[in-house]
Amino acid sequence: MTRELLIPLVSCLFVINQASLIHRCDLAKVLHQEDLDGFEGYSLSDWLCLAYIESNFNISKVYENADGSSDYGLFQINSHYWCNDYKSHSENLCRMECQDLLNPDLFSSIRCAKMIVSRAGGLDNWIEWKLHCAGRPLYYWTTGCRL
Repeated sequence: MTRELLIPLVSCLFVINQASLIHRCDLAKVLHQEDLDGFEGYSLSDWLCLAYIESNFNISKVYENADGSSDYGLFQINSHYWCNDYKSHSENLCRMECQDLLNPDLFSSIRCAKMIVSRAGGLDNWIEWKLHCAGRPLYYWTTGCRL
């Protein structure tokens, strides 16, 4: 491949990849508008920490697990329990297609995450949140954000 073709191709891929990321303060605004601050006793900072620790604020992240299920979107919601990916058995408790969790408007992701948190365990349902966010000072997640 010639250099003249490679540079525009790499630039294009970089732009496509960047489009799936959401800035911390933009996410804070969306989560605040969707009444997640205080939802089931969790602060906006808890939710931001969860999104960062699970997907690094990548709305389109998909992670394939060893058991054949996949984790989708900003909150890495698992296909075995919460959504239907048509590849693995799913309880589909959120009653949605997993692809909906990759939508930039975040409505489906937030609705499903609220359902998960409303069940026993709350945010502890996400092991990474439990390991990296629970019980820690998280005020810095909203620092500098105008809500």
